[in-house]
Amino acid sequence: MKNTLLVKNVLHDGRKTNILVEGNRFRNMAAPEETVADKVIDAQGKAILPPFFNTHTHAAMSLLRGYADDMPLFKWLSEYIWPFENKMTSHDIYEGSKLAVREMIKSGSVFFNDMYFDLEETVRAVDESGMRAALGVTFVESHSKSQQEDKLQMLRHWNDPTGGRIQLTVAPHAIYTVSDELFRKCAETAHEMNLKLHVHLSETAKEVEDCVREHGMTPVRYLDSLGVLGPNVIAAHVVHVDREEMDILAERGVTISHCPCSNMKLASGVFKAKQLIDAGCKITIGTDGDSSNNNQDMREEMKFAALLAKMSSGDPETLPADEAFRWATAAGAEAFDIDSGVIAQGKLADFILVDLNDERMRPCHHLVSNWVYSADTSAIDKVVCDGKVIYEK
Repeated sequence: MKNTLLVKNVLHDGRKTNILVEGNRFRNMAAPEETVADKVIDAQGKAILPPFFNTHTHAAMSLLRGYADDMPLFKWLSEYIWPFENKMTSHDIYEGSKLAVREMIKSGSVFFNDMYFDLEETVRAVDESGMRAALGVTFVESHSKSQQEDKLQMLRHWNDPTGGRIQLTVAPHAIYTVSDELFRKCAETAHEMNLKLHVHLSETAKEVEDCVREHGMTPVRYLDSLGVLGPNVIAAHVVHVDREEMDILAERGVTISHCPCSNMKLASGVFKAKQLIDAGCKITIGTDGDSSNNNQDMREEMKFAALLAKMSSGDPETLPADEAFRWATAAGAEAFDIDSGVIAQGKLADFILVDLNDERMRPCHHLVSNWVYSADTSAIDKVVCDGKVIYEK
């Protein structure tokens, strides 16, 4: 017999209803009042919303929060971040991942796409938390923690201890840390094993300039020439691209993870939201790591994405609240083939309950607008992932 959860008196699609969860899926979106369930939540005064799907971060870098702020990306990486990481033990990575996971859950995320080292430690933190995750087998050729053959073997012998909440990805860090030979190998492995490939791409002007000098072409064109780009690719940042590159990304079906707070903090550049939307690109939202954001709050990220899109285009109609919300929720789930991200019968039971009596949620002329532009995560009352309550206020 599957465990059941009944969410009573909850606001969904503008009306009050009772929602029955059976096992890990929504079973009935209008359950009778007399429905019996193993666990009952009285959600009077609450709204049910999809949770967040964070499509780019480095969880264990929570330990570097505030350590090296206010400097350019390459100086930040080479002089501060990488030397610090070289001293981090496996236990440090476990503790850093636990801290990030706690932060993500409390701010309404049930999934994150991670790129880091000592993968087993992040697996342990996710397993204990009840979250979902895509965890990268990470390749950085100049980094002491990157051991190529060991990592490929891990991909081939992976066994998910959570029974389906974790997937592995192939994660070559970036064009300036991974050779063309290794990029090809990563792409072949991802294709052969039907895995996502997670990479930083066109994040800074320096990355583009260096790539043109070394390879005679921009980063998007370079990876396309190697046969890397395809519908399984999650490309983080994608700030410095021209219209032809946007068309390439759209045609190849690449998913972009937009990280507005990190881009602004590192002065990496302004994401060309309107042009990328017009080109038909798939776009999601990520936080990046705590060392360059400096938090894992996807609601905050969603608001900044919407505001930055309007400012950069000069058009207040660019990226309206409903679309920004979709980027942070359903689009992220779709990118990782997770049958979630919307509140609907038959879908995986991942959701948050938001307190409508919170001062930032009143008055409620438009629920999603309030959630995108007004609220903060203190309005979150409960977080449910895979049919289980993983956070209660």
